[in-house]
Amino acid sequence: MSGVGRERAAAERGGGGVGRDWAAAERGGGGAERERAAAERGGGAAELAREFEAQRGRLVRLAYASTGSLSEAEDCVQEAWLRLQRAADRDSIKDLGAWLTTTVSRLALDALGSAKARRERNAGPWLPEPVVENLGGGPLGALGRGVADDPAERVTLDESVSMALLVVLQTLSPAERTAFLLHDVFGMSFEEVAEVVGRSAAAVRQLASRARRHVRDERPRFPPSRRQQAELLDAFTSACADGDLDRLLALLDPGVVWRADGGGKVRAAPALEHGAAPIARLLVGYARRPPRWMRTALVNGAPGLVIRDADGVLSVLALTVDGGRITAIDVIRDPDKLTGVRGFDDDQE
Repeated sequence: MSGVGRERAAAERGGGGVGRDWAAAERGGGGAERERAAAERGGGAAELAREFEAQRGRLVRLAYASTGSLSEAEDCVQEAWLRLQRAADRDSIKDLGAWLTTTVSRLALDALGSAKARRERNAGPWLPEPVVENLGGGPLGALGRGVADDPAERVTLDESVSMALLVVLQTLSPAERTAFLLHDVFGMSFEEVAEVVGRSAAAVRQLASRARRHVRDERPRFPPSRRQQAELLDAFTSACADGDLDRLLALLDPGVVWRADGGGKVRAAPALEHGAAPIARLLVGYARRPPRWMRTALVNGAPGLVIRDADGVLSVLALTVDGGRITAIDVIRDPDKLTGVRGFDDDQE
């Protein structure tokens, strides 16, 4: 299935992991206000608002994949709506979806440029803002229950906003990232992408090719189904809780990487670690101070953990799995990136 086909299928499914309606992530319910305000101004404006809202989920997903920040993505989409309202030639827009895609892509590219210096000053790795779905404190097995191990299920963990892909995209230049996402994931032509990045179509083709090679080298080659990742997560949490070094070594890939992002606001040590043995020892050390609580959740569409540690600091943990072993552990502790993590009961043990 092509990238754009995955996007369309995700939008039509309307639920489940990464494909669910991203409008639910909207902070403050701006969509409803826009429709009401537009209805007051007249039927044409109301129809425009409805058409815009129908595009919102795809646009937020595009901007989020570009920036790695849900708040920045929402800002880009909101600014696109304002520009659409102000557009003098609005009636001449023949393809609203294409116009919005181009506008949001340019805004996201601008946001990347302004954020580059800030992210480079980050103490340690800069990790994307996670999209966390609360599963109501259900058992780990519920993460994989009733999900068939079929190609459609594999797509769920391999879409444009998986944590594994977002981390890889952070290593690309803004132009490479934009070219790859718009062409390979969202199905735009090189000529259309060229208008966004301000390069020739030939240059964009080269940008996308370099990005594609890098993504191919870094992404999991044998990604798990949701059920397989849920089972591995279950084994991982049990081994951590028991402080079982041997079981952890069996679950971790020899080249596993640990990345932690506290945003310079909370302790995230070590920020970076490599290798199964040192990371297993690190996890065993954490087991000596059990967390206040730990909840299972979907993190960017894949089974992960939300943890309140012994010091009361909130963390989101995402695992990347390849060939049945954990190849990356990403720990997001920056409180500014966890404002959307809601509905977890701190009092429940």
